[in-house]
Amino acid sequence: MLTPRQKTPDLKLETLAHGAFDLSADGAEFGTLVCFYRGVHCPICITYLKELERLTPEFAKRGVKTVAVSSDGEERATQMAEKVGAKELRFAHSLPLKEAKEWGLYISTSRGVTSIGIEEPARFSEPGLFIVKPDQTLYYGAVQTMPFSRPHFSELVGALDFVIAKEYPARGEYVGEV
Repeated sequence: MLTPRQKTPDLKLETLAHGAFDLSADGAEFGTLVCFYRGVHCPICITYLKELERLTPEFAKRGVKTVAVSSDGEERATQMAEKVGAKELRFAHSLPLKEAKEWGLYISTSRGVTSIGIEEPARFSEPGLFIVKPDQTLYYGAVQTMPFSRPHFSELVGALDFVIAKEYPARGEYVGEV
């Protein structure tokens, strides 16, 4: 389990249109929002990432860069970026599942063809959403075992206004005895 205010795993992947992505050198003023998604086979991911694409300029106004990440290879990631209509949102691809587990993501096995007619990969990670500070420490994290009921990006944008104005620290950092 990742711990707020502690260093996250490294994340270095190729993107579709923005060159190499290196979380440790991303250079966001407040942080980088890393959205791990299931893959192009997931209709819920398509809808979710369309919303992130729409709100990426709002995150940028608050000093937050965005990146969508999956274990899909370049071809499937390209299909997803096209479905989303990506112009602002960066798409990183080919996440090794070993690295997905380091981020605390759950791994699922294929159930075959999805409702949109696309075959699931043999194994893929379930969703996770993180905000990582420029020093690569965890600020916010949410992981899921299912594709539905994800954090709302519009609420996160509003929360950022509060946390930036109040210099609100990352919470959940205590790791001692309870």
